[in-house]
Formats: sequence, C-alpha cells, structure tokens
Amino acid sequence: MRVTFTVNGREESADDVWEGESLLYVLRERLGLPGSKNACEQGECGSCTVYLDGTPVCACLVAAGQAQGRRVRTVEGLAEGGRLDPVQEAFMECGAVQCGFCTPGLLVQAHDLLSRVARPSDAEIREALAGNLCRCTGYEKILDAVRLAAERKADPARGEAGA
Repeated sequence: MRVTFTVNGREESADDVWEGESLLYVLRERLGLPGSKNACEQGECGSCTVYLDGTPVCACLVAAGQAQGRRVRTVEGLAEGGRLDPVQEAFMECGAVQCGFCTPGLLVQAHDLLSRVARPSDAEIREALAGNLCRCTGYEKILDAVRLAAERKADPARGEAGA
C-alpha cells in the first residue's frame, strides 16, 4: 500500500508499505529520517517519540497506515529556519546528550511539555519525561536542560544572557 502524510511540514509518500510496518520504520528506513531511534519496539523506552497530529506517540507502536493523511513531526522537525529549538540547544549546552539513543524522544517530550507549561516544576518535568528511559545520564542534566529551555522560552533575552 502507499502511505501519504505530512512529515515536518512536507508531504511525503512511501510505497509498498506492508500492513505490519511501523511508522518508525517508514520514517527511518523509507524517508531517511534517522532521528527517532529504534530501541525497544514495545513503546516502553520513548526513544522513538514523534508528534502525530500534535500529540506525542511512540512511533514503534503506530502502524504506518495509521499515518495516512496525518501530520507527523519528528525530532528533525523541531528546528525551524535553520535554527535549533531552545530545547535542542539546552540539551547540548547542559550535557544532557550522552550516547544519544534516548535524546530524540526526550527532546520531543520536553518540547511538548514546554508548549503546554511555560515554567514547569521539577515534578511536572519528571512526569512529562517518565516514559523516556535513559541509561547514561542519571537524568539530572536532562532536568537542567529542560529548566534552561523553559527559561529561554519564557524570556529569550534573559536565557541568552544566562548561557
């Protein structure tokens, strides 16, 4: 079957998609978007998190055919106009990126949180990121990055000066 959907603002199509093929597979292997990672294939780790019609989902659990006619935004799509999103910048600056396997999902989840809550508490950050597993960082640098991104999104001038 052919699946046509919008990915990061561009209409894309994938041909010869079989019924059991995941959205994650189509994004990575057919469309050349390797940002979302294939880790557990069970929706437990969060590494493959993408937006589907504005809602974060585990792309490994979404059948590719379910994306027909819908909007998908991957970690690659967070950057706009050639500039990284403040969440992406903060993760780099705070050292929240280690092996990088969990990073795409954490970025999408943190981006989603900050689109809903301008200044989240630590409890809100932890709750939002609870479905994303990281085996490298111990999470403290990830929390630091989300706090920094929240500061920058709330007050861009102050966030830049604080860097």
